[in-house]
Amino acid sequence: MTELSGAVQPRDQRSADREGWVSILGNTLLFGLKFYTGVVSHSVALMADAVHTLSDSLSSVALLIGVRIARRPGDREHPFGHGRAELITTLLIGMMLGLVALEFAIGAIERLCRGEGGDYGQLAIWVTVFSIVAKEAMALYAFAVARKTGLRSVRADGWHHRSDAISSVVVLAGILLGGRWWWIDGVLGLAIAAILFQVSWSILRGAVMPLLGEEPSPELIEQVKAVCREAAPFPIEEHHFHLHQYGSHTELTFHLTIRQPGVSLEEAHRCTVTIERLLRDRYQIFATIHMEPENQ
Repeated sequence: MTELSGAVQPRDQRSADREGWVSILGNTLLFGLKFYTGVVSHSVALMADAVHTLSDSLSSVALLIGVRIARRPGDREHPFGHGRAELITTLLIGMMLGLVALEFAIGAIERLCRGEGGDYGQLAIWVTVFSIVAKEAMALYAFAVARKTGLRSVRADGWHHRSDAISSVVVLAGILLGGRWWWIDGVLGLAIAAILFQVSWSILRGAVMPLLGEEPSPELIEQVKAVCREAAPFPIEEHHFHLHQYGSHTELTFHLTIRQPGVSLEEAHRCTVTIERLLRDRYQIFATIHMEPENQ
């Protein structure tokens, strides 16, 4: 887990901002090159790939806005901060990618129905190779920033870059084979759409699950139990774990049953305070613990 304070950390904000601006500038340049080449070669696959690249720029704009909102501290209306704005941004990126995939599929089917193919040349080959290298480099950079910051939206942006690189590989294969089969351009459009649908689903699922609420992992529960038993001076039993994610801010609630009669309220309170401090210091988890006597 990354360091938590109810909002995105300033250093994470700066890293995400840099990744977003690199993405916007790089994708805008690649869009212009790809779209021009697609128009010249009359290729739906290249033009669709160009639109995919443009959608990367739009998703990066959404990323910059979302991370800035997530950085805001808690207030009266949002006591746990605005961290889920980053998840909502990730949802927007996934939906945008799904819409682009749908547009690709429709355009490819229409082209196949009309019996139209592409007219590729050397320019298409070189632009596509350049795009593959540039997009994979941008993806690796985004993944590195995501590992450093723990931000889901940056990771989603990285997958957006990689999906564009993969689709460009498919387009390159089609360019090399386009002279033999007229229908290769339309089939490539459908292949790109399938790739993008898969990536879109993966991104959406990664954002929706935390918003809906997830069961704590067995590993996390074992870590919490170990801390409880280290801190408690009397026998206890942990149960009713509930995890609440607010972007980079993690709230955990659970019950502790005291297995020893005669424990005073002061002792129980002192135990919960110690456990909450240890969980916050070691795992950046903000815990709320309900103490209860046995047979309750």
